[in-house]
Amino acid sequence: MAALNVSVVSADQEVWSGEAAMVVAKTVEGEIGILPGHEPMLAILAGGEVRVTLPSGEKVTASAEDGFLSVQSNSVQVVASRAELS
Repeated sequence: MAALNVSVVSADQEVWSGEAAMVVAKTVEGEIGILPGHEPMLAILAGGEVRVTLPSGEKVTASAEDGFLSVQSNSVQVVASRAELS
């Protein structure tokens, strides 16, 4: 099974990066789930949680504010002015 390469960064540091099976984030248009093979997209984040499910099933959660989410070729970038692991 293909995996997503995920990176969650804030203005001053990388908060988390690694492989994931799924990413769920809250955007200004609503909550979105990203799986491998997702079409390219760019979305504005709404303040809230970014939930990353690892290939093992383990979950990583980060809070993110004021930023965007980009999806391109099984790569997910979450860039926020403030982000930290929950």
